[in-house]
Amino acid sequence: MPPSNRPMFTMTADALVIADFGPRASRRRRAPGPYRRLLATPGARAFTIGNLLARLPMGMFGVSAVVMIAGTRGSYALAGAVTAAGLGATAVVAPWTARLVDRHGQAKIAVPATVLAALGSLALLLCVHLGAPAWTLFVSYAATATTPNLGGMSRARWAHLLDGDERSLHVANSFEQAVDEACFMLGPVLAAFLCTAFFPEAGTLTGVVLLVSGVLVFTAQRATEPPVRGRGPAKAPLRAPGVPPLLAVCLAMGAVFGSIEVVTIAFADTQGHRSAAGVVLALQAAGSCAAGLVYGAGSRTGTGSAADRYVWCIAAMTALLTLPLLAASLTGSLPVLAVALLIAGMATAPTMVTGMTLIQRRTPPGHLNEGMTLAVTGLLAGIACGSAAGGWTAEHVSPLAGYGIPVTAGAVALLTALGWARR
Repeated sequence: MPPSNRPMFTMTADALVIADFGPRASRRRRAPGPYRRLLATPGARAFTIGNLLARLPMGMFGVSAVVMIAGTRGSYALAGAVTAAGLGATAVVAPWTARLVDRHGQAKIAVPATVLAALGSLALLLCVHLGAPAWTLFVSYAATATTPNLGGMSRARWAHLLDGDERSLHVANSFEQAVDEACFMLGPVLAAFLCTAFFPEAGTLTGVVLLVSGVLVFTAQRATEPPVRGRGPAKAPLRAPGVPPLLAVCLAMGAVFGSIEVVTIAFADTQGHRSAAGVVLALQAAGSCAAGLVYGAGSRTGTGSAADRYVWCIAAMTALLTLPLLAASLTGSLPVLAVALLIAGMATAPTMVTGMTLIQRRTPPGHLNEGMTLAVTGLLAGIACGSAAGGWTAEHVSPLAGYGIPVTAGAVALLTALGWARR
């Protein structure tokens, strides 16, 4: 008798026996998850690998520069001033680099821009190592501002590959935000380890190698590169309707991130555990990373408008930001604060994913990378402002009062988003 996939029935003396000879794989096969389906898109895994290599150094360069300069020159003030100058240069140069990428293509612009940025990092390394004048450190680190926005270029590729598929694009944006959080969680830890375990320049040197190799792998995937639209009649993103208020929200959210980082370091220092501040902040990033993956896999883009979801996400983020303030003021315990930051971080990624989706939708055709980079620039400017405000409050008032800065910045972001949504 030929084999059958149907269950067979037979009787024994006192029992009914059911035998299923069907293939086990067919019975237990599960549908692939959303992220597995996303990475199954032709060409996606290749450019994602290069993008991951190139984005990890984004969380390494700042810490590496501070450790390298402070360790050899004995001045945290000089190290902070150099990194702040580089941040300011990035805010000015990055949108222009992104515009060139949109106009001429990712490979043509990203590779030379990355090489110039890598030379700036190597020049900083040599100037520090050889004891060059302080002004050379500022000039060298400012040259790293040409580093292209890898996250924006990756999101542009997803938008090109998933054109018209809103659900898959939502998953892609969630994945990219989780990658951002993971890089900024692991990057500083890796940089600190390299600089302390080997030599002060090890973090910068490793970051340069990862950045250049990652960009080369990323740009080599020409099949997934978005087509160049050239000079179109569309408005620049800054003049597009609805974009400026969204950038203002990014500025306020950057202030949240910058102030939390500085205030947490100050709080841990007052508790006598300054070295544990990195672990505490990493927990916040871990919470955001996990929430971003869950948000992309489980949320429904058809439930309400993206603008409404954005307002609710910011409201949840602002409410959760009160937890670190309460934990620090009521308990004064660093472990309790770490748990509070872990929970508070869970609202960050969903907020960022929804905000980036809105900016993508409102950015004119042919300017997507520029629009994404303007959002990142707003975040960087907010981080600088939040760091300054949080540092001043922690030093002149108290670290406990400093945790009021992120709550205030979150409230400003919420009010701005509410005004934008009503219009």
